[in-house]
Parts: sequence; C-alpha cells; structure tokens
Amino acid sequence: MDQIFSKWQPQALSLFRFISGLLLFQFGVAKIFKFPVVPYFANIPPLIQTAGWIELILGGLLVIGLFTRIVAFILSGEMAFAYFIGHVFKTGSPVLHPIINGGSLAIALCFGCLYLATAGGGPISVDAMMGRKS
Repeated sequence: MDQIFSKWQPQALSLFRFISGLLLFQFGVAKIFKFPVVPYFANIPPLIQTAGWIELILGGLLVIGLFTRIVAFILSGEMAFAYFIGHVFKTGSPVLHPIINGGSLAIALCFGCLYLATAGGGPISVDAMMGRKS
C-alpha cells in the first residue's frame, strides 16, 4: 500500500500547494475587491486590507509555484498573526479554542504553509520548471 501511495507524493504536494494558494487568493480577492460579497469584509480596517493584499499577491504566487518556500513562510506567519489578532482576541477577551473563535482555517493554513516552506512546491510549479529549489 505504501508503494502505491508514495509514488503520487510529488504530484500530491503540487496539488496541496495549488489548493492552499487558491484558498488564500480567494480571501485576498474578497477583502480587496469585495467579490464575492461577504458581509464580514464590508468595512474592513487597514490592517485587514494589508492582509488582503498579502493573501492576494502571495496566494497567487503560491498557486503558480513561484518562490514557493519564502512565499509559504511569509504566509505561514501571516496566518499565525491572523489567528491571534483576528480570532483569539476578536471579542476583546482571549478565546483560544478554534471551534469557538472560528480560527480553524487560519490554523490549518498556517501549518500547511509551514510545511510548504520546508517541502517546496513540488514538480508541477514554476520553481521546478526553472530548476530552482525555492
């Protein structure tokens, strides 16, 4: 069974990178361009707009697999920051439980990007086409 699944590991890594980047990119589009209309993103403060630009630009780079390691590392930090600022302290008093504060996706993306920072973008990426390790 290990041999069957392990031969697809490089392609699965590229797919994981692509989907993670797409998720981050969609949040950037929603925050910056207000599409699709999400009531939570109607009147966002400058800090969240900045996060939207980071997610839009770096999420797009992650989708195509360009500068994957450094982009994923920055996005991992941004998602950790988003979890603590946007979820834990959202109500004023700290709520650490992700199912209560709504931060499950931020945590998953944080550690997914941290993994991509160590593993790279996989064989189906601009980095791989250019022969780079980043």
